[in-house]
Amino acid sequence: MTLADGDAPDADPADADALVRPDPETARRRIAAGIDDGAMITVFGRCTVDYEGRAASSLGPGDRLVVLKPDGTALVHTDEGQKPINWQPPGCTHEAAVADGDLRIASRRSSPDEELVVAFESVEQVATFDVADPADRSLTGTEEDLRQRILDDPELVEDGFTPLATERETPAGAVDIYGEDRAGATVVVELKRKRVGPDAAGQLSRYVEALGRELHADAEVRGILVAPSVTDRARGLLAEEGLEFVSLGPPE
Repeated sequence: MTLADGDAPDADPADADALVRPDPETARRRIAAGIDDGAMITVFGRCTVDYEGRAASSLGPGDRLVVLKPDGTALVHTDEGQKPINWQPPGCTHEAAVADGDLRIASRRSSPDEELVVAFESVEQVATFDVADPADRSLTGTEEDLRQRILDDPELVEDGFTPLATERETPAGAVDIYGEDRAGATVVVELKRKRVGPDAAGQLSRYVEALGRELHADAEVRGILVAPSVTDRARGLLAEEGLEFVSLGPPE
């Protein structure tokens, strides 16, 4: 495993599997990239833990290990016992942010409505692990290659699809490809270069909701996730949200 000190001036979270003592923003970017890539993520440092849902609980500052899995599971461990002191089940969406100078990791699900927030006052290490299927590891193209493949042949998404813009900004972030279907409905296309889990479905859902609020009231907004494959849980979440999936990867 490669180790990179996050305090080094030229440290880039994309260049290492693990970051040692990264600053909050560097840690956030590495975690966000891991979430997008469907990686397993571990974060160790001094943190507080707050949960709201069927009940509410708070844990004061302590040294803890957080594990984020591609299927949406979140685990918070201490140095004692085999069970986590707090956790979220598969199907949650993970998000990393920096607030008041602290790294914050949130794991959420909507049914039931629950949120687990871990706020790190200091981070000792962030590590990501590629747990993709062997078939997905053989993919050599990038997300940009996949985007260009679709722009060159939009009907790979569906018959009648017309791309109108790339990196179209929304209140929830930038949409990979923004376009219209044959009936004139708005289409949001989210691209992933390898197998993805529930986080990708949650990300697409947020884009669709944001555009729905931004456009006129009767606008139809469809969401399509394009990736080589998705987990069963991700496929289920897409169906629950009325979103679609197209199996497609970067060109070999």
